[in-house]
Amino acid sequence: MIRRAKSSAHVAPKSEAEAFFAANPGIDSIEMIYTDMGGVPRGKRLRQHEVLSVYEIGRYFPGSITVVDITGQDTVETGLVWEDGDADRSMKPIPGTLVKTPWGNGGGNGGSNVADGSDYAAQFMVGFYELDGQPHDLDPRNVLGLVLDRYAEQGLTPALAVELEFYLLSPKRGRDGSIRPARPEYNKSAPSNVEVYGLRELDDFRAFYDALYAACDVQGIPLESAISEFAPGQCELTLRYKPDVLRACDDAIMYKRIVKAVAQAHGLEATFMAKPFEHQAGSGMHIHVSMNDEGGKNLFASDDPEGTPMLRHAIGGMIASVGDAFAIFAPHANSYRRFKANSYAPVAPTWGVNNRTVSFRIPAGPPSSRHVEHRACGADANPYLAVAAVLTGMHHGIANQIDPGAAVVGNGYDRDASGDDKPPSNWFSAVDRFHGSALMRDYLGERFVDMFTIVKRTEQDRYFGHVPNIDYDWYLRNA
Repeated sequence: MIRRAKSSAHVAPKSEAEAFFAANPGIDSIEMIYTDMGGVPRGKRLRQHEVLSVYEIGRYFPGSITVVDITGQDTVETGLVWEDGDADRSMKPIPGTLVKTPWGNGGGNGGSNVADGSDYAAQFMVGFYELDGQPHDLDPRNVLGLVLDRYAEQGLTPALAVELEFYLLSPKRGRDGSIRPARPEYNKSAPSNVEVYGLRELDDFRAFYDALYAACDVQGIPLESAISEFAPGQCELTLRYKPDVLRACDDAIMYKRIVKAVAQAHGLEATFMAKPFEHQAGSGMHIHVSMNDEGGKNLFASDDPEGTPMLRHAIGGMIASVGDAFAIFAPHANSYRRFKANSYAPVAPTWGVNNRTVSFRIPAGPPSSRHVEHRACGADANPYLAVAAVLTGMHHGIANQIDPGAAVVGNGYDRDASGDDKPPSNWFSAVDRFHGSALMRDYLGERFVDMFTIVKRTEQDRYFGHVPNIDYDWYLRNA
């Protein structure tokens, strides 16, 4: 029996679209966006009258989109393409996501003027449903809904925020295909110094950041502080903490699209790839989570810097489950290049207070703000699935009162990972472990685990079917 999510099964009413177009009658180019397993936005561009129809009856779309790989190819090995005639299912609008796309203003300036909010283009996000109206079990947003249902049954509400690191790059590749950090207009060469927390690095691309904040304001995305991170061209901006997990993840998905679109409009390229440069820091997705009761009280709040027993049990569950979920936290071949000691990317399932060398950090702050920061996930992961896996571990730990052991004091990179808690060290072992995980099957769904595994194993075959240049450098003469 396939379990169907309740928490995510909310469809926007037609009145929402009618009100939007009454306020914006000139908008007639609207993108309908579905987020696939890889976190890639896919969908269609519609006219205004077509959008109203989607809000009324949905939009039919082939079910095979739920099992495409990271490059958009069908994964016929799933049995969900030809075997059912690539039959249609239904896409239905997610509430609150019909917004202007200020980079698509049609003004002939490449979309660089984002401050006006655009009277030309818009977008909305959709969830995937069976024809009988049931949430589709392979839609990542509905997978997250399944986990949230577990919390709702106990009167608990997770609250969270997603932080994403990314690189700003030059859109032009080198002759050898290499990439370079973006350079400011006044400089003929790309930056080479780390300059962590440097304000000059933010000033160098002020036009991009100003446009990014303006676009997020237009779309209602609660973007806050910006910092220059631990590599040339790398930065991180924060999204506001929310007690609505689904909306927080919607924000993260929409934010990634804004970053890429605004960068392109400014002659740049933005990437959330986990490890774009061999000798520079990788990009992570840091997920901050606390737990509210039915009255909105933070159940992790405590004068003790280590939090309440519930917080420690949640961390115990994340430690116990991190290896099983690693194929979601590090979903691609490149993801595993990020995990290096002394790189601010964690390499062992450790926890601590005010300590950035561990996987699960309790940040400094007043007792009322007590929460945990999950630091293992790469910026290349699907936010819906990453949060679903994090909350799976936390729920498992709370339900079973799992002891996380002693907090790490000092350098967490000195702690060796061992036993069942040790995260897989490569893509193949991570996918195999995910496939065999009874915990992931219980929380995320049997069929989702099977289909995700098949998609990833097919990606592995396709990826390693290519012969990279390093093979010639190492083996052409010497083999």
